[in-house]
Amino acid sequence: MKDKIIKYIEDKELIKSGDRILVALSGGPDSIFLTDILIDISKNYNLKIGAAHINHMLRGEEADEDEAYVRSFCEKAGIDCFVKRVDINKIVKERGISSEMAGREERYKFFEELRKEHSYDKIALAHNLNDQAETILMRLMRGTGLEGLVGIKAKREGIYIRPILCIERNEIEEYCLEKKLKPRIDKTNLENIYSRNKVRLELIPYIKENFNSDIINTINRLGILLSKDEEFINEYVENSLDKYCDFKDELKIDEKLFLEKEALLTRTIKSALVVFSKKHFDFEMKHIYDIIALQRNKTGTRLSLPHDLEAVNVYKNVIIRFVNTYNEERIKKANILLKKEELNNNIISFNEYDMEFTVSSNEGNLIFSDDSLVKYFDYDKISKNIEVRLRKDGDRMKPLGMSGRKKIKDIFIDFKIPKDNRDFIPIVCFDDEIAWVVGIKTSEEFKINKSTKKILKIKLIRKEQ
Repeated sequence: MKDKIIKYIEDKELIKSGDRILVALSGGPDSIFLTDILIDISKNYNLKIGAAHINHMLRGEEADEDEAYVRSFCEKAGIDCFVKRVDINKIVKERGISSEMAGREERYKFFEELRKEHSYDKIALAHNLNDQAETILMRLMRGTGLEGLVGIKAKREGIYIRPILCIERNEIEEYCLEKKLKPRIDKTNLENIYSRNKVRLELIPYIKENFNSDIINTINRLGILLSKDEEFINEYVENSLDKYCDFKDELKIDEKLFLEKEALLTRTIKSALVVFSKKHFDFEMKHIYDIIALQRNKTGTRLSLPHDLEAVNVYKNVIIRFVNTYNEERIKKANILLKKEELNNNIISFNEYDMEFTVSSNEGNLIFSDDSLVKYFDYDKISKNIEVRLRKDGDRMKPLGMSGRKKIKDIFIDFKIPKDNRDFIPIVCFDDEIAWVVGIKTSEEFKINKSTKKILKIKLIRKEQ
């Protein structure tokens, strides 16, 4: 069995020499088996093993006994043991999520904290061959696609590894019995009130008895075959992500993606959500098709998504962003007032920009820049001061080349500026008259002509993020 696991580890490239590995150790047979095996082979790979245990405080004394058992096991094995107690019921009430989701989120958060704090290279999870078969069957019954039928992956993000995904549960139980490890048994795993337990305790035994005694390995062969197809398809998805998705503070999905074939479209959106949110769970096909429907709706339409995300239709492009942090992380409203005589060779900071002012004589030798963030104005037409601010209701200006005045709101609409961006665009005013809506329009009132004696140059430089 040890050789089988070593071969699986090497085939899947799960571990390399010198790795520091943190094991998710519940105290049950699977995680105890995994920890014991990794300790056994640690000499072969010069591994440093540690264990992480979360007491979910759901099973009273039993949970406390699990914790005590894990501490004792790690002490005897001579490995570091990290334990955290989390009141899952309290989190369920506060967040309005299921206990399963709350438990999973808290576990992975704890693993990541330990990985970063103690420089672990890998986090080992104890899923086995039976878990794989159960997962595929459950996804099949829910109507999954190809990705779901592939099942649990041996490695994710190069960090999360499953070294015993090649071992059946009965092999694990026999090993624990032979080595007298006496793992803890969670009695809730023996109750058929949960869907997975029903698959484990009722469906798979029924299939074994009536249809295929080797159903565990049969289902896993299916997953392996489909994983090769998925690997091929994922190459196209990666190219599609590069071509159509822009990952910054927000995720922008280009409207051209929505013209692609549905198989590529849905997979690209799903992958983009995972990459942007760094969450691998809870994005369902319903959410993907809701995003597709959103894109075909009118601009400004919004959609709520899992993990505090929202999608917004912005002129047929789709913007994905975090709802709770969006306004906090955007630039803060500001108002800066400078006297005319303070302008020359002055630099001010306005939200995400540095704004540079230069005054020069109009001697006909100035080289004008085509940069949309650099503009030139007649300095002598400014009476007293310059103000840099954000827009106000009712703002108007006389756009360059026009005789009449126009609402700033209408200018934004003409230039298809998303509603959520309009409140954060700097506006430069001379003596209460709007001279420049930065990056969009300048005013007819302050344009340079032959009689201009002094030129004011304003240059905006985006700060490093």
